[in-house]
Amino acid sequence: MTTPFTPAEVSNAIELLASRSLIRLVTEIDDNGAIPPRRLAAILPDLSSHQLRRTTEAARARGLVRIAPGAGLELTESGSELADLYDAAARWARHHAYPTPVCEFSARVRHVLDLLVPSLAADRADGPSRPTAPTAPRGRPRRRPLAADRADGPSRPSAGRLPSAEAEGDLACPRTLLIQWLAGNPHVTRVSEPEPVA
Repeated sequence: MTTPFTPAEVSNAIELLASRSLIRLVTEIDDNGAIPPRRLAAILPDLSSHQLRRTTEAARARGLVRIAPGAGLELTESGSELADLYDAAARWARHHAYPTPVCEFSARVRHVLDLLVPSLAADRADGPSRPTAPTAPRGRPRRRPLAADRADGPSRPSAGRLPSAEAEGDLACPRTLLIQWLAGNPHVTRVSEPEPVA
């Protein structure tokens, strides 16, 4: 399955989707239901008020969450599908002990998404490629790890290859889910145009 996205679009989407704070917000709502906005800080105490505000605004702007009257912040259909993608990525990583046998959920998801970037970007140019540890697409700097990213281990996988041929084959499921999710949510891949200099 080839991807209709440029390397910059893939990188832009993964920058958002691999955000630890977005993963935490989406999975918390998916696991436990709507969150009243005033309860966000108490429910997600590991995220600063700035991270919560920025993440909530980004998630609302991209149609992943909405405010439900009387209930609070809830997932949209796109947000629920993203939670399913996160679950599939974490299951793959747990099954294959990637990046390490013991790892936090959001770190597992970030590592799998980062692992998929090169193969998604390569599909557009040359057809399917073999996934390896992530490298930044040409012309686009790698996503800088946030302080929260570093708190639970290395921000990028250190292995050059996947743990096994089985792991490579099994990666097709999260990869397919990611491609389908991106195709259904193309607004997430849009790269913003730089502001003109006066």
